[in-house]
Amino acid sequence: MTEPRPLRVGMVGYAFMGAAHSHAWRTAPRFFDLPLAPQLTAVAGRNEEGVRAAAAKYGWESVETDWRRLIERDDIDLIDICTPGNTHAEIAIAALEAGKHVLCEKPLANSVEEAGKMTAVAQAAAERGVLSMCGFSYRRTPALALAKRMVDEGRLGDIRHVRAQYLQDWLSDADAPLTWRLDKSKSGSGSLGDIGAHSIDAAQWITGQAITGVSALMETFVKERPVGGDFVGLGGHGGSDGPKGPVTVDDAALFTARFSGKHDGGTGPVGIFEATRFALGRKNAMRLELNGTKGSLAFDFEDMNSLQFYEASLEPDAGFRKIMVTEPSHPYTGNWWPTGHGLGYEHGFTHQVVDLVNAIGAGEQPSPSFADALQVQKVLAAVEASAAAESRWQNVDKEH
Repeated sequence: MTEPRPLRVGMVGYAFMGAAHSHAWRTAPRFFDLPLAPQLTAVAGRNEEGVRAAAAKYGWESVETDWRRLIERDDIDLIDICTPGNTHAEIAIAALEAGKHVLCEKPLANSVEEAGKMTAVAQAAAERGVLSMCGFSYRRTPALALAKRMVDEGRLGDIRHVRAQYLQDWLSDADAPLTWRLDKSKSGSGSLGDIGAHSIDAAQWITGQAITGVSALMETFVKERPVGGDFVGLGGHGGSDGPKGPVTVDDAALFTARFSGKHDGGTGPVGIFEATRFALGRKNAMRLELNGTKGSLAFDFEDMNSLQFYEASLEPDAGFRKIMVTEPSHPYTGNWWPTGHGLGYEHGFTHQVVDLVNAIGAGEQPSPSFADALQVQKVLAAVEASAAAESRWQNVDKEH
């Protein structure tokens, strides 16, 4: 049997997402048969001590302190971007133009303009066989992938309602320190782009319909935070008596939405979305519920191995039933553990690598493409515009 040729990966960034991506690149070929063999060739970060420690911890062969060196290297085939949003466009465009495949974390960029430029370069690169994908990893949660399959099979009929929440509480302490995620120049937005983008992508992907307009409200509850402190996970604990800096992003974002409808001209569903990092007690409640003419589906990532399903014709008086998404017939799960042995957060990133490597091996466009991510960026921009205009209805731009 011929050994698959290597896919030599260079990753930029090594913090939270860098750890998740490192685990995925290392794990994917050990549980899935892939057409290419991922190699953790090099990781880049500005702090030499930090990047060397990360390389040793996660198994990278070499380090760089400038992402440009990764792109210049002949022994790198793919650039994996795990940095704040303000750096995505420059790195991705340079990599694609140099002939490197790209995996870019979400949201794609900090503006529609940047995302549009990235998409144009990606489409031109694809014509040369250079491929790119945006990392909306929740698509690879088996329960949500099963929900997508069931909607595509018509099990819900015509979708009437989309109800999406993403609830966390790691910023509910007013003395949690100021991080890059709270700086608009680096992150682009707060809860809206950081977690709300996942809900937008999942809702559009599962329904197969685009959001066409929104009415939004955004709020920043804590206007300034300690510039220092003990950083733990995404947040931490700052000093209430020390210097503080301004929070320039939203703490919470809420919006109603209309969807495009089916290609046959039918009326699309209406949606309601909420994203917050102030929901005390909710740690990572990424929730999605769809109500259709034949049935309903409901998902909560805090119970990620199950999917709630109601089928009106079979159970009109019974309500929802619980599907444990751990069977070999379910998406991705057959490559892991016996039935009933659940998966975790990290597996979505492994499945993301699997789908990306399979697409590159087949010479096919991975999903979600930069064009898909651009659509999400347009919704984010429309939400911000509506919130800034006292919640007036804002159509999602179709021209970029």
